[in-house]
Amino acid sequence: MMHPLLLTPVYRRYLWGGRRFATALGRELPPGDDFAESWEVVDRGADQSLVAAGPLAGRSLGDLVRNHGRELLGGHAPLPAFPLLFKFLDASRDLSVQVHPDDERAARAVPPDRGKTEAWYVIDAVPGSRIYAGLVEGVGRDELAAAIRAGTCASVLHAFEPQSGDCVFIPAGTVHAIGAGLLVAEIQQSSDITYRLFDWNRTGPDGRPRPLHVEAGVEAVTRFGPVRPVAPLLTADPAVHRLVTSDFFLFDEVRVSGTWAVGGDDACHVLAVLDGTLLLEDRWSLPPVGRGRTLILPASIGRQGMRPLDGGPVRMLHVALPTVTATR
Repeated sequence: MMHPLLLTPVYRRYLWGGRRFATALGRELPPGDDFAESWEVVDRGADQSLVAAGPLAGRSLGDLVRNHGRELLGGHAPLPAFPLLFKFLDASRDLSVQVHPDDERAARAVPPDRGKTEAWYVIDAVPGSRIYAGLVEGVGRDELAAAIRAGTCASVLHAFEPQSGDCVFIPAGTVHAIGAGLLVAEIQQSSDITYRLFDWNRTGPDGRPRPLHVEAGVEAVTRFGPVRPVAPLLTADPAVHRLVTSDFFLFDEVRVSGTWAVGGDDACHVLAVLDGTLLLEDRWSLPPVGRGRTLILPASIGRQGMRPLDGGPVRMLHVALPTVTATR
């Protein structure tokens, strides 16, 4: 019963958002300039990706995980929920400085949750944009806490100007912030635990500073020193460059100009098209997958061939779960 699952995005609108999901990703958006996050693959309670086309249209990702887990997840089944969340973020303002706890600390939270390891892929960067990732050499918890309380946290953050195509790996316990002017794809553990360490001395809509979580946040910092963009690695497939290999996800950049195939390994695969248009196998009778669309290839459908529309190049991101034991 399974087929490639084209998904409908779930939008989050915040003051720091914009409209680049329309201008850079080809989306049709309603009025407003505060589209901050587009959750492409999500299975967290009421937040659910819905299948957009095909015989399973209207079914939620959570429904499929729990009722057809073996067909969807292959050897990773059974799982209580899809363990990853994939999203796009449009930052027209600097996001707050944050840290996410690791699995051990998140399990002690109320309510308990997963930790949150994540990775960012820079789709577009306005000149002068900044990524804040990690801490300046020699800065530990005491120095970080002192800088936060003095309102000078920016002085202890490692920062750099990213370029389109950069990938930054942010393990749980790493201090980080996405700067204004960046359009980013993010893959993360499906978790909702965030400690806000610093908010650039801003006030919220009510004229008051937003709450900080200094004590819990500083305790959750387990990674020190600067974080820089990863060096993509060649793989056995010349179309695929490995960006991140972690205990929680595999993350690749894929560039194809001819036929390409993925799957057949008893696992599901997530693809997000950034440039070009992708044609799936004719047997599915599904529409072309254009710029800004995300799909899941269920494990049960086997190895899947695809090709660019009109032979034009396609750039996409690929996400997969690692070995079965690493996801439990």
